[in-house]
Amino acid sequence: QVQLVESGGGLVQAGGSLELSCAASGSIFRINTMGWYRQAPGKQRELVAKITRGGITNYADSVKGRFTISRDNAKNTVYLQMNSLKPEDTAIYYCNADAESRVGVRRAYWGQGTQVTVSS
Repeated sequence: QVQLVESGGGLVQAGGSLELSCAASGSIFRINTMGWYRQAPGKQRELVAKITRGGITNYADSVKGRFTISRDNAKNTVYLQMNSLKPEDTAIYYCNADAESRVGVRRAYWGQGTQVTVSS
């Protein structure tokens, strides 16, 4: 199995910054696309950003120009640098990875989520 653990969430004032990290561990063979999703209270989960193993990125329109996704393949880690945060960014942020385990299972894996709260 593959485990994803997010960190870096917290409380920040509007206009501030946070960096989220997600480290994959366990029986990893390969991690393909990784991404960040978020779910705000009363809302559906939505894609925030994703990045392929080769570094191709895409972002939700709502975060373009403010958030940057990156990854370190050697560390099996994906990051989300969040700048110019807005109260609308308040949500639980979940790390996602399309990964193959060493026992041959390929599927989407999810982290437990980390809370990001942006106050006005």
